Amino acid sequence: MPIIVLAQFAGTSLWFAGNAILPQIQESWGLPPNSIALVTSSVMLGFISGTLLFALSSLADRFSASKVFFICALLGAALNGAVLFTGQSFELLLLFRFLTGITLAGIYPVGMKIASDWFEGRLGKALGYLVGALVMGSAFPHLLNHLGGGYDWQPVMIGTSTLAVFGGTLIFFFVGDGPSRVKSNGFSMKQALHVFKKKEFRHAAFGYFGHMWELYTFWAFLPLVLGHYSEALPSSLWTFVVMAMGAIGCVTGGYWSVKKGSARVAYAFLMTSGALCLISPLLFSLPQWLYLIALCLWGYAVIGDSAQFSALNAQKAPTELKGTALTLAVSIGFFLTIPSIQMLQFLSTFLPVEWLLFTLFIGPLFGLIYTRRLFKTP
Repeated sequence: MPIIVLAQFAGTSLWFAGNAILPQIQESWGLPPNSIALVTSSVMLGFISGTLLFALSSLADRFSASKVFFICALLGAALNGAVLFTGQSFELLLLFRFLTGITLAGIYPVGMKIASDWFEGRLGKALGYLVGALVMGSAFPHLLNHLGGGYDWQPVMIGTSTLAVFGGTLIFFFVGDGPSRVKSNGFSMKQALHVFKKKEFRHAAFGYFGHMWELYTFWAFLPLVLGHYSEALPSSLWTFVVMAMGAIGCVTGGYWSVKKGSARVAYAFLMTSGALCLISPLLFSLPQWLYLIALCLWGYAVIGDSAQFSALNAQKAPTELKGTALTLAVSIGFFLTIPSIQMLQFLSTFLPVEWLLFTLFIGPLFGLIYTRRLFKTP
């Protein structure tokens, strides 16, 4: 398990390398203010495209998942490092970040499949560690931003590419494919879409979609919300702290799932974050120490259910299409983050900041309805 967690973190470090170096590139290349959003979106769109490609081709089910992880880690490292040779071309930068996003589709969801093949009976706990490592990677750029980022950007790209190669090598030589792996007989479009015909998987996936509607939008608007509460707060530092609390949520949720089951743990986390959505306008009237505690609780809960939904998706999916089901669910889930973020961006033009996060409750509400239906199943 520690090897899989380390490899997953190493591979997904490619995802956030661009975020860490963007302030330096923006200054040295003379990029416009909206370049940060464009670069970040290009990786997300690449990841969504990649997950659709992997889902429709069933690569992780037809071939060795550890080999797929290894190859994607190598390709991702090369494409990530290719930014060094763009000659300050913003268009090439966007292209290479998009292509890197595609390779991440063979790292993040495929890493979850590898874990599910090794730890079928303890999947909630195992995925808790995996998603916890991913959360720390997501939060880390905000800490770098707070610390001032006193470094050249080139070594960061070289370092993350080297780390990704290291992660892929770990999976290929020291982990391999787990004993629960079932090889698919082949691919057909009908098979790929067939995963949603299984009622239990559909309930698990819909719960996950409700969770994803809230998660990335909450993260995206954290700096705005913190800055609106108090300009004196170091928003980058507290964004890191609030997001990093999610890693603790993922790990503790994994342990609780062993006794309570993934469905009940996911439901509890989603209920907590949904309740905080509802009372979010009231949080702005709290004293600063209590406001920050409430946000840390929200950061703890908003991602704590992610691993449990992934475990439920893996457990409820057709066995021979587990990789396809996981990848397809992740693809749709990440796609839903785009309209969610755009909705809040639109609402911010006429709604007070205090009421923005309140509108995210529709995601947890939808997810709670379907997650509860899994209580009747083991």
